[in-house]
Amino acid sequence: MNELVKPQLDASTALMDKAISHLEAELAKIRAGKASAQMLDGIYVDYYGNNTPLNQIANINTPDARTLVIQPWEKQMLGVIEKAIFGSNIGLTPMNDGQMIRINIPPLTEERRISLVKQSKTEAENCKVSIRTIRRDANEAIKKMQKDGLAEDLAKDTEVRIQQLTDAYILKADKHLEIKEKEIMTV
Repeated sequence: MNELVKPQLDASTALMDKAISHLEAELAKIRAGKASAQMLDGIYVDYYGNNTPLNQIANINTPDARTLVIQPWEKQMLGVIEKAIFGSNIGLTPMNDGQMIRINIPPLTEERRISLVKQSKTEAENCKVSIRTIRRDANEAIKKMQKDGLAEDLAKDTEVRIQQLTDAYILKADKHLEIKEKEIMTV
């Protein structure tokens, strides 16, 4: 492989890895009926005037598959945390017992499961669009390099490699979606 095109392939691989990582993070936020600390990842709490992620001011545990327990490091934060969870619109109801906050995760209805699968498919499709955009940008860079003197056969080989890379990452996105769908639809 030519040293001119290797950085382009490496950069494309790194960007596609980021797209897959983002997909994994988004799918982890989609609740599949089981309690998970990641369900609260997008919640920020007003901590002495600073907007702070919930997991930085409290321990979040899952004692069983249907319960989340939030234990703040400072008891006076209980009310603020409870208010932040209500305000986050994630469809969960916190119960404050003065020591900790418990959240019971209700079982999913069939309608809600179908809605979550659609949401998962949307996230996977967004990931695939990102991967295809990375492919397009890489191919444009190769064409520009070709105009600047890169050999035509090397340019074609690189485009083929980029396409193979794209196919592999789209397959990864499909696998993640398939696993998440199975997880959501399992009662």
